[in-house]
Amino acid sequence: MTAMTRLGKLTLDAPFFQAGLAGYSDTAMRLVARRHGCPFCVTEALLDQFLIQGGKGLKSAELDDGDHPIAGQLMGSHPADIAAGAKVLLGLGYDVIDVNLACPVKKIKKKSRGGHLMSAPDEAVAILDAVIQAVGDRVPCTVKLRRGSDDSAEALGNFHRIFQAVIDLGYAGAVVHGRSVEQKYLGPSNWDFLRALTDRYGGAAGFTIGGSGDIWRAQDIFRMIDETGVDFVSVARGCIGNPWVFTQARAIMAGDDSAADAPPTIFQQRDVLLEHFKLSVSLHGEQLASRLMRKFGIRFSRHHPRGEQVKQAFISVVGLPGWRGVLDRFYGEDGPGVGGDLALPEEAEPLTCE
Repeated sequence: MTAMTRLGKLTLDAPFFQAGLAGYSDTAMRLVARRHGCPFCVTEALLDQFLIQGGKGLKSAELDDGDHPIAGQLMGSHPADIAAGAKVLLGLGYDVIDVNLACPVKKIKKKSRGGHLMSAPDEAVAILDAVIQAVGDRVPCTVKLRRGSDDSAEALGNFHRIFQAVIDLGYAGAVVHGRSVEQKYLGPSNWDFLRALTDRYGGAAGFTIGGSGDIWRAQDIFRMIDETGVDFVSVARGCIGNPWVFTQARAIMAGDDSAADAPPTIFQQRDVLLEHFKLSVSLHGEQLASRLMRKFGIRFSRHHPRGEQVKQAFISVVGLPGWRGVLDRFYGEDGPGVGGDLALPEEAEPLTCE
């Protein structure tokens, strides 16, 4: 199976990528994903004001040499400011500029940005126009959006007005999450909506349509492509603590079904945990990395045959000695890992933004 995907002048050798995930998809997570076969990554949403003002916000947007190709995802409320933020990302060497019209978090809505803009099409189009004018043809521009603010006819009309503007303005592509902004992460992603979307807009020359929502296993990537007709697939919460989803997706492309179904062994899990922790320490320092890695350890625990015990152990980790203690206790002997459905129950979904 070959599945080249184009975003303007950028070509990807596989039809999937790691989404931007607030609080998760930093440089460390992205590099781990790339080493497991992810061809393209998106940053978590970067507020235009933080980029413009400099300081920690600008520092956090700096790129590692191995972290390419990559999209810098922008979020903002005012056309002039988000255009200025786009120029900052260009200066930092981003390969794609992505505009976030999808984040459903309440505090984002109060600031009139992210998913809120799905109910304000005039504002959304003005922001999209400002970004494409600022970037020009230097790198491709893309958009992340949801299928609407809610399930009303008005919301559907607003969606199509914004989506048509994305095409008319010259964006290289768009990724659509099959949930509404109001829905947040509850209930299923509406893949029928994605099917109707590709039927309606799939013929737009040079325009790439991506899909998002309910991608938990490598098989889901190709099922979404088959069922909806999207060109490529965003792997979001399903890749937190699960970089093997990209290795398994590559195996499916190669026709190796056994490798695609094989969960990571305990030693493979240990090696990735150590790698991720080392990268996080280099990025954040040991003290902060120890805290940040708890949430990753909790998600990695789903692959372990003693998952609940491992989860509780990671929750209690304090500092590097505690981290090593969990690895020594639960990852000291090799053995098969746990496969199957890695989706979280709705009540346990993390309060992230993608």
